[in-house]
Amino acid sequence: MVKQKEQHINDIFHALADPTRRKILKMLSEKDCQATELAQAFEMSFPAVSKHLKVLEKAQFIRRKVNGRIHRFYFEEKTMKEVYHWVKFYEKFWLQNLSNLDDFLNKKGRQE
Repeated sequence: MVKQKEQHINDIFHALADPTRRKILKMLSEKDCQATELAQAFEMSFPAVSKHLKVLEKAQFIRRKVNGRIHRFYFEEKTMKEVYHWVKFYEKFWLQNLSNLDDFLNKKGRQE
């Protein structure tokens, strides 16, 4: 179970690491699209866009509905919420470090 969860998190961040996939997610968050619509939005071949879609599907950011030869893609909010919660967990670390930095800079400013 833990290995599956770790793999899922790895798949999520692998999917988000690519700017093309992030653009695809943005497009799909605004409206559902067919594969051909998505491919037309990018200056790359249809097979290249298809590979990006498969990565996003594996990470569960999108789902595909097939009707004959038409492939329509839908944005899945659930996975983006997982990303939010993962980042939110580490927010306390960053806030504490930024607070410490602020304290340090204020002390340094008063000393000068």
